Amino acid sequence: MAWVYLILAGMLECGWAIGLKYADGWTRLVPSLLTVLAMAASFWLLSAAMKSIPVGTAYAVWTGIGTIGVAVLGMILFDEPRDIMRILCLLMIVAGIAGLKIFSPA
Repeated sequence: MAWVYLILAGMLECGWAIGLKYADGWTRLVPSLLTVLAMAASFWLLSAAMKSIPVGTAYAVWTGIGTIGVAVLGMILFDEPRDIMRILCLLMIVAGIAGLKIFSPA
């Protein structure tokens, strides 16, 4: 169950990071509130996952999911660059996350 919590926490990290863009410097109420809620839920799920997943593994996976998710969403929502080197770097992050999952004792 800890890995499910960790994946959900990473997905919520994507949500709050994108939410920061929509909150426009905390000047828009609804996006700001949703961003804060996503932050709180993401941190809570991360802490729950860390009860049985090593802290280094959990944090690396959490930030990796967030990094990949936000980069892909940035390409889709904000027309950010989609060049091959950027995509290859994201694939290396995916490989690192998979390696942490495969070799984690939890």
